[in-house]
Amino acid sequence: MIKELDLIIVGGGPIGIACGLEAQKKGLHYLILEKGPIVNSLFNYPVNMQFFSSSEKLEIDEIPFISKEAKPKRNEALEYYRRIVTSNKLNIHLFEKVSSIQKEQAIFEVKTERQEFTAKNVIIATGFYDLPNKLNIPGEDLAKVSHYYKDPHFYASQKLAVIGASNSAVDAALECWRKGAEVTMIIRGPEIGQRVKYWVRPDILNRISEGSIKAYYNTTVSEIKHKELILSTPDGTQKLENDFVLALTGYKPNFHFLEALGIHLSDDSKRLPTYDEDTMETNIEGLFLAGVICGGMETHKWFIENSRVHAKMIINHIVKKRSVPA
Repeated sequence: MIKELDLIIVGGGPIGIACGLEAQKKGLHYLILEKGPIVNSLFNYPVNMQFFSSSEKLEIDEIPFISKEAKPKRNEALEYYRRIVTSNKLNIHLFEKVSSIQKEQAIFEVKTERQEFTAKNVIIATGFYDLPNKLNIPGEDLAKVSHYYKDPHFYASQKLAVIGASNSAVDAALECWRKGAEVTMIIRGPEIGQRVKYWVRPDILNRISEGSIKAYYNTTVSEIKHKELILSTPDGTQKLENDFVLALTGYKPNFHFLEALGIHLSDDSKRLPTYDEDTMETNIEGLFLAGVICGGMETHKWFIENSRVHAKMIINHIVKKRSVPA
């Protein structure tokens, strides 16, 4: 057990880093705990990914983010956030996953896979990229199926099915097709998602229109087999020859973790966590939420650009509480 901290930040992504910077400026004794490398979620993005936001909207603590194009690529973001961590000597433990958090009276006991800490305050800034929305169909556990897309080279000369119609699915379909994959998109709705990046959407629609990429609309996969997929289409059941599946159907926060902390979630499908919009403090005193996790299943509600303000809101509230006599 180490000396009691003022603050523990769970998650070393952009918003967790922003919270660390703010805590450091305010003289708080803090620690960031990250289960993977710096900005773990961004590291696990596709290698060629380009952000929807321009570089200045991804900046934290007013530190300039210079990129070659207006909208930066994944590798530029990794460089930006890594340099912030190292140049500011942030107190961060990498590859140290938090296993439990319990509050005893006014102090939080935080256990990781390596050790234990105590802190007066905790910020949860874990995002939602860790848990994919499962299809819950036979064959989903086959080795040919992945819920994460990394590099198009892997799928060259293969029959690839991409399930989904969002940015990640469209990017994967286009990149893999351009590297020589035979790509088929399986889309539950009637069209490509309206939130797809505006400079990419015409590209995928044109590729589908010309027949380079095949698309099944209003269709779901009912079973995944070693060499084929069973599709439920408007025209009935169909079989599709297949080598690999990218099930890019979105991701969700770790609701079990939030509930274990005692955070109240809405009873509807949105699963919105309870927090004060002025301070980001949850129904548990001293426990805060920051970043995209605040949106529950509304994963398009919060981004780096509109949640980076959470850092100052939270730290200012913590400092204010410290200055008020007990």
